[in-house]
Amino acid sequence: MSQIHAKSPKHCANKQGFAVDKLKFNKKLFYTFSTFLLSLSALIFLVWLVLHPSKPQFSLKEADIYQLNLSGPHLLNSSIQATLLSNNPNKKVGIYYDILQVYASYKGQQITLDTSLPPFYQAHEESNLLSASLVGNGLPVAPSFGYEVGRDQSAGNLLLNLKANGRLRWRVGTWVSGRYRFNVNCIAIMPFGPSLPTGPLSTKQGTQCSITL
Repeated sequence: MSQIHAKSPKHCANKQGFAVDKLKFNKKLFYTFSTFLLSLSALIFLVWLVLHPSKPQFSLKEADIYQLNLSGPHLLNSSIQATLLSNNPNKKVGIYYDILQVYASYKGQQITLDTSLPPFYQAHEESNLLSASLVGNGLPVAPSFGYEVGRDQSAGNLLLNLKANGRLRWRVGTWVSGRYRFNVNCIAIMPFGPSLPTGPLSTKQGTQCSITL
């Protein structure tokens, strides 16, 4: 004969009460954790509003063109040395430059490969000189490239764009933000008359660069 085991009403009530208590504890834990996260987010947002960082500033200190000639109908060889000055204008915010790449552009065409600079940290109101050797070998260019260079030579000036892009993070105390993409554009105007100079084409007039963030 089989036996039938039945739970007493008291036993079921105890089990249901334990489940209710556990549910209440989980809800309380969830509300506590949510309140903590909201408070932390509000604090970070408040700090961000109070110390809203200004964009970093870039200026072109020097640019020298050592080579800029066609090796084929539409293939370019280039060698350019550029020096940029990076400045952090913020009094209480530091900047981590995680990625920074520099290249040269002419008439909307990229004429050197991207050159990566080492990551660095820029403290409050600190400035750093950034030097980059930009090179391109056999880079394809538009058929009008030679014509554009000749026209600039007739005009007496060569206009070149030195560009940089990358990712940065802000630091306020011990808090560090997520990554932000930025782009820098510097304009270099070099004397380029009919009689070519013996040395490289160069400009040493510091020009302020535009930056988007």
